[in-house]
Amino acid sequence: MKTRLSILYFLQFGIWGCYLTSLGQFLGSGGLGRDIAWFYAAIGIVSIITPSLFGRIADKLKMPHRLLSASHIVAAVIMTGLWYYAFSHPKLEFTPAYLLYVGFLAFYMPTMALSNTVSFRLLEERNMNTVTSFPHIRIWGTIGFVAAQWFVNSAYWDGGSLHFTLQDTADPGHLRFQYNSMQLLCSGIMGVATGLYAMSLPVNPNNDTIRTTVKSSQVNIWEAIKKLVGIKGVALFLIFVIFSGVCLQISNGFVTPYITHFTAFPEYMGSLAAGNATMLFSLSQISEGVCILLVGLALKWKGIRFVYAIGLLAWATRFLMLGFGNPGDGLWLLIGSMLVYGIAFNFITIAGHLHIQQIAPKDMKGLAQGMMMFMSNGIGATTGMLIAGAIVNHWCQWEMISVGDSTLRLFMGDWFFPWIIFAAYAFIISLLWTLTYRKPTP
Repeated sequence: MKTRLSILYFLQFGIWGCYLTSLGQFLGSGGLGRDIAWFYAAIGIVSIITPSLFGRIADKLKMPHRLLSASHIVAAVIMTGLWYYAFSHPKLEFTPAYLLYVGFLAFYMPTMALSNTVSFRLLEERNMNTVTSFPHIRIWGTIGFVAAQWFVNSAYWDGGSLHFTLQDTADPGHLRFQYNSMQLLCSGIMGVATGLYAMSLPVNPNNDTIRTTVKSSQVNIWEAIKKLVGIKGVALFLIFVIFSGVCLQISNGFVTPYITHFTAFPEYMGSLAAGNATMLFSLSQISEGVCILLVGLALKWKGIRFVYAIGLLAWATRFLMLGFGNPGDGLWLLIGSMLVYGIAFNFITIAGHLHIQQIAPKDMKGLAQGMMMFMSNGIGATTGMLIAGAIVNHWCQWEMISVGDSTLRLFMGDWFFPWIIFAAYAFIISLLWTLTYRKPTP
């Protein structure tokens, strides 16, 4: 079962890895660079509704993996439609591109929580400890994310065949998938594969959960939410989940355009670090994969209060290192910012999902996972990314720059101040968390 679920997470996060960290570069090259914040905030807009609703439905279904499978396939079809639009329209228009992307997210984002629900249910049915077993399964999601990042960073299609390069200064460098719509097609193909695989997951014949309809789930969801947040301390925890959710989307949306912009400077032109931002970013996911195994130990040793505080401090450290780093003598700071991501992500996101799984009532665990997505990628990501986007756009702007034999649209400006502002934000939230939070009573 652990092997089967590991494959699920490899595919699940491979979909995201194809485009999430390089989407900003694609949008910039298509003329929508100043709208990056809106596209990453869309993750939050969608997460306000669909994950909690789908999670509540999953609580009532005898075979929630079928809902997971259907969601993936519908999302993949819409993502392929977005690729076709972008492929046929080199100059993107905001409305059609945005609506297609939101449509994809409406079905893809619930799968993040649904995968957790399906996995936790299958593990618990086999009397496995979720705190100790899940991190070893979830690490394969990180591996899938990194594998997808490396592929789109290096691959390009030219002359009817697939090629690979790490150089921007060579003529084919600007054709790499990390800069164009091919990253979307890769994501769509991965989505179909994930949907088909999810359908093959086993069902426990002794599971007596009663199937319900979507309509009845919608009727009961609000009462269930009130009951969940009524547990002592849960509401405060979810508020901090909102604040911490801002950090992840800032990182996803702006790190790769920031690193790539260094190619405009003569001293960094031809730098492997500046020309392979997606691959450099993948060090973050490698660090995530290493550090994920520490989450269960840290929770047992010090508890959620300590773990969450360290995660927020790690976010502050990441942003600070990005502000002072560069691909030359400051390369160690860029690398350090990627390595500290493992603590920042796992001690917030993974620890949060494990914590809410422990304190939620048995009949609300799917809803609780959806609420995590609602607060983090929903409210937090939406408001935070729009504010962060305004901050970045105040100091930076997209410009056409010649890089060797290629011409790239790069996000130029004084990046130092946005990163310092983001670092200060994460540090302040860490202090507030430490001073106010106490573990809730189940």
